[in-house]
Amino acid sequence: MSESFLSKRVDRSAAPLAVGDAIAILAVIAIGMTSHQSLTGPVALLGTAAPFLLGWALMSVPIGAYSAGAAESAKASVPLAIRSWIPAAVIGVVIRGAVQSAFTANLAIFLAVMLATGSIAIGGWRFVAFKLR
Repeated sequence: MSESFLSKRVDRSAAPLAVGDAIAILAVIAIGMTSHQSLTGPVALLGTAAPFLLGWALMSVPIGAYSAGAAESAKASVPLAIRSWIPAAVIGVVIRGAVQSAFTANLAIFLAVMLATGSIAIGGWRFVAFKLR
């Protein structure tokens, strides 16, 4: 009997990675909002982070960020996370730009920042998590 697509992409042993990934994404957004003096509370943080969390939810599973292999080593986990973050960030920036039309002039810069900081945050936390195991 063959495994379903979802069962190949999601493994219970990777559940702690999902928690850390969400925290890393929220931290990137919170730091960015703080640097722009726009972090006014948890509702503002969640509203700003929602497009990126949605992008992450849509991309991380099919790409395999929570597969059995991702739960085994940093060598497998970090690249899967970064490969998931790239399209997730694009989705987040596009949604954010559509919601905030005045924002569109700086979308390319914002995308570059989100690609870099998100990759560092998610990849970095996963690297450290595996080193501390």
